[in-house]
Amino acid sequence: MERYDVNKLITEFKQSIEDFHRAIQPDVLEEKYKELNQEMQDPAFWSNTNQAKKVTKEANSIRHKVDQYLHLKQKLTQLIDWAEISEEQSEEWDLLEIDIQSLQEELKAFELETILNGPYDENNAIIEIHPGAGGTESQDWADMLYRLYSRYAQRKKYKVEVIDYQSGDEAGIKSVTLLIKGSYAYGYLKAEKGVHRLVRISPFDSNARRHTSFASIDVLPEINDDIEIDIKDEDLKVDVYRSSGAGGQSVNTTDSAVRITHLPTNIVVTCQNERSQLKNKETAMTLLKAKLVAEEIRKQEEKLKNIQGEQKDISWGSQIRSYVFHPYQMVKDHRTNYEVGNVELVMDGDIDGFINAYLKSGDAHE
Repeated sequence: MERYDVNKLITEFKQSIEDFHRAIQPDVLEEKYKELNQEMQDPAFWSNTNQAKKVTKEANSIRHKVDQYLHLKQKLTQLIDWAEISEEQSEEWDLLEIDIQSLQEELKAFELETILNGPYDENNAIIEIHPGAGGTESQDWADMLYRLYSRYAQRKKYKVEVIDYQSGDEAGIKSVTLLIKGSYAYGYLKAEKGVHRLVRISPFDSNARRHTSFASIDVLPEINDDIEIDIKDEDLKVDVYRSSGAGGQSVNTTDSAVRITHLPTNIVVTCQNERSQLKNKETAMTLLKAKLVAEEIRKQEEKLKNIQGEQKDISWGSQIRSYVFHPYQMVKDHRTNYEVGNVELVMDGDIDGFINAYLKSGDAHE
């Protein structure tokens, strides 16, 4: 890397820091943090546990954001000083290039954090995967997406819990519901909401013809206990049935699986991942709460794209992303036009590029 390139990058880094300053307003955040910190010193602060948790979470979030901004600002200052005293083609210059790459990555990560400022972006995410029309081929595609998001979670060091799993008739899955636990899981994964299209030579077609399949991804934030929502017992219909795991294997010989129908909205949730009927009911209620909050927000804002996004048919023309295995290899997001030629890498969970492109686009903030 030549000095001209280094100076150019430093100029870009300075602009990024200035943009962050305007976006997060660290001085304003510092004052807000002082107010919250003073509130937390009150002896009666923990008398209302839910409110106390909410305030503590907000204070920690502000502190992290300001500290990270100051860290990046200081790191840039040190990098500028280092660049002034370093000679090209020297050991110091090599170290400078390493520091530049490190700062570049940190700035990109912080940029996404400043974008992820929605009320639920820091929450865990609930993902539902459903195949479209097409039988076994679509069910297999849904199963491939299940693996994709499981691998993505591993890459992000998120924890994955299977809330509900319905295996396909011959292969694949009829549906799966996952709880992805980790910082900003919903903020990132909300970019995946929509219809996903697969084009490939079907392994289930004896004539080896090309098939197009669809599957839908729904993404919800897990709602924390500090958000109250009234669910009346008389509004619920609870059914229990025998659980079945992957491949139709019996998880339990008793009726431990739970299906809950919220009668006023006709929202149905199921859970069968635990052997205990009580635990399955608790998890199903968590899922129901998330769906009811999403429904309420949609009503308030009169937009379908705030939490669950615009609902579309699982069919041609409605897809947000296409995964083409044949006659060429390409994964393309139709919202941002971001595309990758290495399909296998994407299917192994490498979707950060797609998520980042969406979050930086205008669509993510509508």
